[in-house]
Amino acid sequence: MSHRGKSPGKGRSFLIFMSVVVLLAAAGAAAYRWWPSDGDDSAALTVRYRTEGPTVTDAAKPWLEVINTSGKAVDLVDVTVRYHYTADDGAQFAANCVQTSLDCSTITLRTAAAQKAGPKADRYLEIGFTGEARTLKPGGTTQAIGLQLYRVDDKKLDQSDDYSFDAAKTSYQESERVTAYLDGAQVWGEGPGGETTGSGRPANAGSLAEAVRPPAGLLFDDFAYTGPEDPSLAANGWEVRSGAGGPGVDDSWSAKGVTFPAGENGDGGQALRLEARTDGTAKGTVQSEFHTARPVFREGTLVARVYFTDEPVSGQDGDHASQSFFAISPDHESKKYSELDFEYMANGGWGRYGPVLDTTSWRSSDLGDRVTEPHQLKLGGWHTLAMTAADGEVTYSVDGEVLFTSGKSYLPREAMSINFSNWFIDLPFKGERSWEMKVDWVYFESGRAVSPDHATKAVADFAAAGTRHVNTLAGSD
Repeated sequence: MSHRGKSPGKGRSFLIFMSVVVLLAAAGAAAYRWWPSDGDDSAALTVRYRTEGPTVTDAAKPWLEVINTSGKAVDLVDVTVRYHYTADDGAQFAANCVQTSLDCSTITLRTAAAQKAGPKADRYLEIGFTGEARTLKPGGTTQAIGLQLYRVDDKKLDQSDDYSFDAAKTSYQESERVTAYLDGAQVWGEGPGGETTGSGRPANAGSLAEAVRPPAGLLFDDFAYTGPEDPSLAANGWEVRSGAGGPGVDDSWSAKGVTFPAGENGDGGQALRLEARTDGTAKGTVQSEFHTARPVFREGTLVARVYFTDEPVSGQDGDHASQSFFAISPDHESKKYSELDFEYMANGGWGRYGPVLDTTSWRSSDLGDRVTEPHQLKLGGWHTLAMTAADGEVTYSVDGEVLFTSGKSYLPREAMSINFSNWFIDLPFKGERSWEMKVDWVYFESGRAVSPDHATKAVADFAAAGTRHVNTLAGSD
């Protein structure tokens, strides 16, 4: 008897086929993420995620991995990833990169308001890549990207109401609550409030990151750090001074005076804040210094955006406080000793009246071999300070105006560290008081004389691209 008319096998195949169709239809948008096709970027990327630390913490610590599942090469400059969260109490948040094999200088970070605010996400952290980041081959991975997301006001954050946070994922697992985009089109995950394709950056958004590709011999930092214990500080080549030595009050250097509040413009950036405080006794004094861990500056242009204070933030006025931006040899006894200083003293010091800004080029600290020029200027507020060692001379400028030039004899003879410090020359009276100094950013080009305007524009470009730190100096790897 023939069974051509009704084959049980075919009937079962049809039912299976229809079941798959129904399941795929029910899956909706989620299904397209899993099945790539030629010319379709819908499954181009997969994001894996893990977290570490408690739910209530000083800093959220999402670790991300982006995998190329497209079947073709993907340039990371065209990729963005979003981690969605709730800004507790409407606080300002910031982020930094702690560790990645790509080099944190190639990672861009910015926080922004969600397009569709929901109960578990009114903000997102967007992670991007500069033109220095590599191309991912099919199946290739960025490997681990360790990030920190934190409140700028130093208060703890609660991740329990953060859309992308998952306390159970302490080892890498795929996470569809972290969304990924390729050329502006969403290709992975499901955003809060139904964010879908088109929520990412416009096509060719990578061109901005490409445009600010840093040259060799550059150091830039806008101080996106959680505090003096942030592991990113050491990774980025910075140290906070503590313990013994002068100048000022001996043995009073402490990390307690170093914080990273909101920056000059309050637009999501941060600043380095150095506090000098005292009760009028050596034991009750804290002085602050922040510097590069190794000598990096011999020739070139060093620029910083600095906030000086003309009076204490608390307590009685009258201290001889020194707010300093300088470069100095690591060994004071070096035969090639070099030092270049800006030193602002609102109330003067060493028998002089203030306010006064000293600009000084040193050849020997032990012998007092230096050339210096004081400037009777009241400089409370933000200013752009620049020192250039090039073409046989050192020039010092404030807000683009050259104040002092020293000649060839006082050019640096060896590489120096870059330093910021706030300290007391003496303790003339008793009582609690505190002074502050802030730095919004620092920019150094090795071996080149560039204008402060050039540095300011470069910094603005970095900020627009979400670049927080760059180090392309020789020996920085």
